Amino acid sequence: MSAFDDLLAYDQTTQALGQVAGRLGWDQETMMPRGAAAQRGEEMAAMESVLHARRTDPKVGDWLAAIDAGALAAVDAAKLREIKRSYDRASKVPGDLAAQIARVTSNAQGKWAEAREADDYAAFAPVLAEVIALKREEGAALANGGDIYDAMLEDYEPGTTGADLEAMFGALRPALTELRAAILDKPAPAGVAGRFDEAAQLKLSTLLAETFGYDLTHGRIDKAVHPFSSGSGSDVRITTRTNPEDPFNCFYSTIHEVGHACYEQNIDDAYLLSPLGRGVSMGVHESQSRIYENQLGRSRAFTRWLYGQMRDAFGDFGIADEQAFYAAVNRVSNGYIRTEADEVQYNLHVLLRFDLERALMSGDLTVGDLEAAWNDRFEADFGYAVDKPSNGVLQDVHWSVGLFGYFPTYSLGNVYAGCLHEALRGAVPDLDAQLAQGDTSSATGWLQDNLQVHGSLYEPREVIEKASGRVPGPEPLLAYLTGKFSGIYGL
Repeated sequence: MSAFDDLLAYDQTTQALGQVAGRLGWDQETMMPRGAAAQRGEEMAAMESVLHARRTDPKVGDWLAAIDAGALAAVDAAKLREIKRSYDRASKVPGDLAAQIARVTSNAQGKWAEAREADDYAAFAPVLAEVIALKREEGAALANGGDIYDAMLEDYEPGTTGADLEAMFGALRPALTELRAAILDKPAPAGVAGRFDEAAQLKLSTLLAETFGYDLTHGRIDKAVHPFSSGSGSDVRITTRTNPEDPFNCFYSTIHEVGHACYEQNIDDAYLLSPLGRGVSMGVHESQSRIYENQLGRSRAFTRWLYGQMRDAFGDFGIADEQAFYAAVNRVSNGYIRTEADEVQYNLHVLLRFDLERALMSGDLTVGDLEAAWNDRFEADFGYAVDKPSNGVLQDVHWSVGLFGYFPTYSLGNVYAGCLHEALRGAVPDLDAQLAQGDTSSATGWLQDNLQVHGSLYEPREVIEKASGRVPGPEPLLAYLTGKFSGIYGL
């Protein structure tokens, strides 16, 4: 076998072990007994030790040095690029540090859940400080004298820097703030009323998942505090959550996670358990979940179909007709929770986190001052005070598990989704007629053919540009939001 064949065979086993580690994380969020947290931390640390040793094995470096990249076909060259990126990054991080991060973040996740339930930030702060210290140590090793936060971003959005994101978000924030103010100056449409049976919510949630193309023979839907998608290839799982007074929380969490899951399920089968067999970045991943959830799932056409499904499932729920239902689904209102935020305000929640975590990584903000900094920034951005930690600094799991650099990819994904939606509308001119019948196949098929099938073949912005036909920028997203909400609110 050639060095390249040896490298791919070795990497396939590493990829498979990575999937096993991911399944441990899925189980921790869905099935694991609470009392197993300490043991699970040791299990995760052991898996990370094995994975880190494989990713940094000197044999990988020898194979990489022996391969003539210029002689490879495009797909093989992309595989080599991804393996080399992983090897170079992993080699900069000591194995004992990687294991300790896995151990501490597994434990911190449980501490976060307990603190969130008790609304006690002080109980979580010590372990968060430990996580941040370890992640800053890792970031310094990766940055090699450069910017720590930029080094962390490479894990989630290769090729993007904090300065790039700051410039993009700087263009978003004033326009979103102005649109938000204009909307909130108008009377709010009515929302749904009553209580919605959990079993009926989950039944309709499953129908929605299948409507958007989720293959349940290679996936499953469970409940979790924080909805997520996990896995790739032939085993891609999602979670959702229910609220007896707000069925949209369940339905749109499901559609969102199905966007992530379908991306993974629709990658070319030839890439299974290879470096190309996963989504290329979290920003591109988020573009799929957001376009499924918002531009498709919250469209006037699709909500017309969903209104009928809701009536069948729940009877009269306080909404008189399809137009009122469309307005209710897209209702802009005050709220604390990022994952429950409307399209107009969602990115403002993300920008708050982006600025705070950059400050945490640079050392400009301490864990002791984080809660106050969060509350001050939230009140400045939204105009009202945070009432309790679970509605503020404790609402998200990300920092407890060390995902610094992840949050900005949510807004980047919205920007990408705006570009893709613009192109999709041009490619499928009768899209609304199809969506009104509950038929998403042309839209999801276009996304599969133009983006999802490629996995990690192309770099993040490259695949968005190939699919949308334009350099990614915030203009299509802002035009979409302005047009949509001006229509709903009569601006």
